[in-house]
Amino acid sequence: MPEISSVAVIGMGYVGLPTALGLHAGGVRVLGIDRDPDRLAAIRRRAVDLIDADHLRLAKSLGQDGFELTADLSRLAEADAVMVCVPTPVDRYLLPDLGPLQGACDTLVKYARPGQTLILTSTSFVGTTARMLVNPLIDRGFTIGTDIFVASSPERIDPGNVTHTQRETPRVLGGVTAQCTAMAAQVIEVLASQTHRVRSPEVAEMTKLYENTFRAVNIALANEFADICAGLELDPIEVIDAAATKPYGFMAFHPGPGVGGHCIPCDPHYLLWQLRETRTAAPLVNQAMTAIAERPKTVVDRVQGALSLAGKGMAGIRVLVVGVSYKPGVLDVRSSSALEIIAGLAERGAKVDYFDPLIARVTLPDGTTMDSVVRPQGTNWDLVLVHTVQPGHDYGWTADCPMLVDATYRFESADASQPV
Repeated sequence: MPEISSVAVIGMGYVGLPTALGLHAGGVRVLGIDRDPDRLAAIRRRAVDLIDADHLRLAKSLGQDGFELTADLSRLAEADAVMVCVPTPVDRYLLPDLGPLQGACDTLVKYARPGQTLILTSTSFVGTTARMLVNPLIDRGFTIGTDIFVASSPERIDPGNVTHTQRETPRVLGGVTAQCTAMAAQVIEVLASQTHRVRSPEVAEMTKLYENTFRAVNIALANEFADICAGLELDPIEVIDAAATKPYGFMAFHPGPGVGGHCIPCDPHYLLWQLRETRTAAPLVNQAMTAIAERPKTVVDRVQGALSLAGKGMAGIRVLVVGVSYKPGVLDVRSSSALEIIAGLAERGAKVDYFDPLIARVTLPDGTTMDSVVRPQGTNWDLVLVHTVQPGHDYGWTADCPMLVDATYRFESADASQPV
């Protein structure tokens, strides 16, 4: 079996960059490819959002041979293997935006050469590998499994998570043929300590969709139980912690202001979109994704309810939203519910500011921009809404605010009597 000693990684984002660093740390020559020169410049300046261990890897890799960054897509042919690590977002109508992935795959097929191993890591619908790589390669005259090798191994990177690292998280791998799987395993086993091989790319693709749909359904359930607990004047976190003492049959999920980032708000919609073609019903998944999409509005309703209990209306109320990244510890506002919540509060007449020590500026859905408050004081606002609590920062000033609504359900200074 030919040895793979060099890998090109298409896409130097939240998946591609840690993937490239992991490969280089494992002794593989890496060519990191991204069409955005600003992104490449930021990587060279080390001005990127990574966990501390990967920041150290980046500093080391930039000073060594065998780690190169480029915007030249034609250089794909130089590598023994190529990994596709581009985003798969949804549009404003929650339909898959396949443009980035299709463009990357079209380019890869164009420059593919005999002997290469091509691995799709982006999350997408079942059959993506076949449609975007296998069939076009066959049309070019390649024989899959003989003169070129194709596999799917969906990424499992959790940005900002230092507990479940890429190396320690098993990877699912499915090749078109047994030889495709064996060739791709040379690459994936550098990145992950365990590899779970499945019979086809389609199984690997569905596995990733199932993983994130599972999370989406359970988050929607946790949010619903938080609403139920509020009506019964119970603390939902106390209930969850109690249920989590059961050593089997229960997994703790926590309520919040909404979900964001690259996975949960997007991936299940790839499944739902594909099921329209097969006319397969998925009512549970569909309802969960509807509930997730409506969660920001529920939070705005909660703020309005808290004000109503205090005999106040929304118009002219000064509101400070605390934290706008989609999760703690990351510099990422993609699909963050905070942006919808800010817009929703403003639409109802509130005067809204935000404070996030990690995010200096955000762009709202209507295109307007906002800058973070620099040194907040609780007395400057009528109400503080806690959306994301960034680790290592002092929020003691929130105690001086007349009203505080905790959308995280775990902020120590929150008034537990506030309605959901």
